[in-house]
Amino acid sequence: MKKLNKVAEITLIFWLMKIVATTLGETLGDYLSMTLNLGYLTGIFITLVFFLIVLSVQLLTKKYIPVFYWLVIIATTTLGTEISDFLDRSLHLGYTLGSLVLFSGLILTLFLWNKKFKNLKVFPIFDRDKEVYYWVAILFSNSLGTAFGDYLSDVVGLSYLNGAMITAGIILVVVLLHYKTTINHVILFWIAFIFTRPFGATFGDFLTKPLAKGGLDLGTLNASIVSIIVMTILIFVSHNKLKNKIME
Repeated sequence: MKKLNKVAEITLIFWLMKIVATTLGETLGDYLSMTLNLGYLTGIFITLVFFLIVLSVQLLTKKYIPVFYWLVIIATTTLGTEISDFLDRSLHLGYTLGSLVLFSGLILTLFLWNKKFKNLKVFPIFDRDKEVYYWVAILFSNSLGTAFGDYLSDVVGLSYLNGAMITAGIILVVVLLHYKTTINHVILFWIAFIFTRPFGATFGDFLTKPLAKGGLDLGTLNASIVSIIVMTILIFVSHNKLKNKIME
């Protein structure tokens, strides 16, 4: 039986959905741990259960189904927020050391992935073992993005908007390198994937934090609801694009 691809193709809508998903992960994670005052450890438990459920569904599916795939992405961004905040604030590692720990985890995952499969190609993916590496790398990168976004705002002292602009600038440079140079596209993908997370994180903070701290003061719940609505629309569009592509 022929194996089918399990993951999303890397297109413009992919990056747009990734940014919205990371913003949702930031605001929803903060809603659980801070607004509801559940604490980071409880937040990790709740988001870990959600992550394991949607990941199991994704791994058991035989082909790429946008809603399942993006639910896992959202789960990794939300769980990543809780993991980062737990390391930085509950374990008191600080943003710098917390970022280094998560970065080391990501590099180790990519190293083991490359050692086993001799490449880091992220599309298409047919093998379940490779898909597991894919999701572990994504979880580490999304956790790292949260820590790095907080590092920019709390350690470097940038406003949330300035932090988002800086990470957006890095993403733009990566896009230009993709189209204008012969640099390995897989390397550029992972760089862009890592930095879309702090962009989403800092933009999420910009939406939720008080005006006095440079935010829009929408609150974590309102910002999460807006992000969920936008994400639902984009998933619907993605399903239609996939359906039309299959019919061609």
